[in-house]
Amino acid sequence: MDLYNLTQFILIGLSDLPEVRYPLFLAFLIIYLITLVGNGAILLAITIEQKLHTPMYFLLANLSLLDIFCPSATVPKMLQNLLTEDHSISFVGCALQLYFLVALVGTEVFLLAVMAYDRYVAICFPLRYTVIITNTRCAQLVSGTWAAGFLNSVIHTISTFSLSFCKSNRVNQYYCDIPQIVALSCSSTYMAEILALVIGGIFGTSAFLTTLISYIYIISTILKIRSAEGKRKAFSTCASHLLVVCLFYGTAIFTYMRRSSSQDVLGRDRLISMLYGVITPMLNPIIYSLRNTEVKVALRRLLCC
Repeated sequence: MDLYNLTQFILIGLSDLPEVRYPLFLAFLIIYLITLVGNGAILLAITIEQKLHTPMYFLLANLSLLDIFCPSATVPKMLQNLLTEDHSISFVGCALQLYFLVALVGTEVFLLAVMAYDRYVAICFPLRYTVIITNTRCAQLVSGTWAAGFLNSVIHTISTFSLSFCKSNRVNQYYCDIPQIVALSCSSTYMAEILALVIGGIFGTSAFLTTLISYIYIISTILKIRSAEGKRKAFSTCASHLLVVCLFYGTAIFTYMRRSSSQDVLGRDRLISMLYGVITPMLNPIIYSLRNTEVKVALRRLLCC
């Protein structure tokens, strides 16, 4: 194959595990189906239950939507690779997969920041909550998160796939991701790396700081409440979101901040990437259904119908 006229990539992230490919296929198929059913149930419950037609649950519905879309960008192709041993993906298919993955993950980062701000207003300014977080403002914030996520991805996708590829077409991952694709380039990657660092840094840091500062104020306000019952009620309104934030950022930092050339560590990193891309979206609806009374009631009514 002429690598100067690259038409496809080979995803080798799972090719070194032939002896466990069928158990992996079954495990990830079950996890993916649970993710679809769990997040779909929350979406349906929020849509049907009139009491849940509030800004907080509108944000949760968008999170569930993202938790359906994110694994859907990578898992079907991964399952096909496991079942057929065909690890190829077309150049255009790889670009589209990277575009949607970066867009959806970026949107989730922004959405978690908006959700943290929503909880900050609810706990720190409860009497003004309905004035500050109106349905219109909530819709504007959510539209902004989706627009920012997809715009951010356009820039990264164009800068990544404008590179020349002549080293290899073997992607050391089970999906197309920026670091692995850039590593295959034989042209200068300076601009692509600078764009990833600067734009990703600005967007990611601003969203992370918004989330962090919101929770600093939230925790500070909760600690000032004198009664234990008041503290418990205040904390219960943001506990589910805090768990989701910790899970999201914890796995993301562990996945992207520890790169190594060791083959054993690379194999472990690929497994962690799978957990980050598949397990986290499955756990989010479980966390909300277990920790949130209103969601539990709505799900019970949905199951009883």
